[in-house]
Amino acid sequence: MLRLCDAFCNVRLILCSAPECLIETHDNVAAKSYEMSPTPGSSRVSLSSSLVPPDSVRMIGIQKRAGEPLGVTFRVEGGAAVIRRILHGSAIARQGLLHVGDVILEVDGHAMGGDPKELQELLKDCSGTVTLKVLPSYREPPAPPQVFLKPHFKYNPATDNLIPCREVGLAFSRGDVLHVVNKEDPNWWQATNLVVGDTGLIPSQFLEEKRKAFVRRDWDSSGMLCGTMTGKKKKKKMMYLTSKNAEFDRYELQTYEEVARMPPFQRKTLVLIGAQGVGRRSLKNRLIVINPLKYGTTVPFTSRRPREEELDGQAYRFVTRADMERDIKDSRYLEHGEYDGNLYGTKMDSIHEVVDTRRTCILDVNPQALKVLKTAEFMPFVVFIAAPELDTLRAMHKAVVDAGLTTKLLTENDLKKTVDESARIRRAYSHYFDLTIVNDHLDKAFDQLQEEVEHLCLQPQWVPVSWVF
Repeated sequence: MLRLCDAFCNVRLILCSAPECLIETHDNVAAKSYEMSPTPGSSRVSLSSSLVPPDSVRMIGIQKRAGEPLGVTFRVEGGAAVIRRILHGSAIARQGLLHVGDVILEVDGHAMGGDPKELQELLKDCSGTVTLKVLPSYREPPAPPQVFLKPHFKYNPATDNLIPCREVGLAFSRGDVLHVVNKEDPNWWQATNLVVGDTGLIPSQFLEEKRKAFVRRDWDSSGMLCGTMTGKKKKKKMMYLTSKNAEFDRYELQTYEEVARMPPFQRKTLVLIGAQGVGRRSLKNRLIVINPLKYGTTVPFTSRRPREEELDGQAYRFVTRADMERDIKDSRYLEHGEYDGNLYGTKMDSIHEVVDTRRTCILDVNPQALKVLKTAEFMPFVVFIAAPELDTLRAMHKAVVDAGLTTKLLTENDLKKTVDESARIRRAYSHYFDLTIVNDHLDKAFDQLQEEVEHLCLQPQWVPVSWVF
């Protein structure tokens, strides 16, 4: 503190001196070199030799195990190797001695030029303490963003030709939760897979959407490899630009969904999706019968006249066709259709009536309804009931018929349609699914469904961030 005060006194005393002396004193303080300056009238000694410039080099000793990647990506700038990226959680990041923008001048006394390949080879062969001569960037690293994503696709960096360095790529599966810790690069984000705990590079949403939307995939590699620089660029040929196409449905091409962690809670709706004849209604009815205080369902509306034995509000709610058409026009129906000249549909208000009784409303609807349901208003847990293999489905149907549980005989063509329709629904709507159950045995499928739904009230849940904020 005394030296700092002396330095500022020098600034005050030298104000009457030459302007260049004032500049020297200012630089002296900025560089934290607090030697006493000569007072006016004495012989002035040049301070230039004692200044420590802010961009001075420094020696750093890092620890490296043989064969362990450092997690550093380089680029060439002005004929020098500059740190382009430091992977979160890597050996270098844990030691905290290097930063993005630092220039590597020497490795264990070997001078580095503008060839990152040479630098890569040196670092790969090193172990123990490695001494680096570095020109620091003096840039403060940005605070890691609190962004959590649920991917709707499976990613394997070993098969990705676009990734700058496959060794530092992060593999993940559909439905994992990724904590994005760095989004500075427009094409490659750094993330931690919270399911397995690994950290690495993942394709950004921008890159993955382009990958799926572009017919031609000639990419610029950005000249970055794991410690190398190609220096060559491929010509981009953009055949389909999503941001310029008004008819492009971004949600249907969803790659990542931002999520937030919530404490355990009961979902408002349980939505069962699947092909016709796959067993959705059986699963729904069994859940309601076993626990009617926890689960309920809607009563569909129809414009047909009630039969003699039917009571309004039991199997159907009977209304006039004019009333149904008016409510359909006002978007008060989740889904509707016409059969044999009569309208049928599920009304939005009937869902809220069940939810208001503190029960989960179970819905077995068409997949198109998911666009409306996947909101904070309904907070659904979406379960896809998948059809088993054709041979298994054939055997299941035969067992049901032999047991006298159904009189409806399905043809071979009907069974094939069920399997094909199930595969089509999975391809088109899988980004909505929270859980997939293959119904190859009804009792086993029911036990799994019940266990998963009850588990929601016991463990924290990752839900779309729009449900929370």
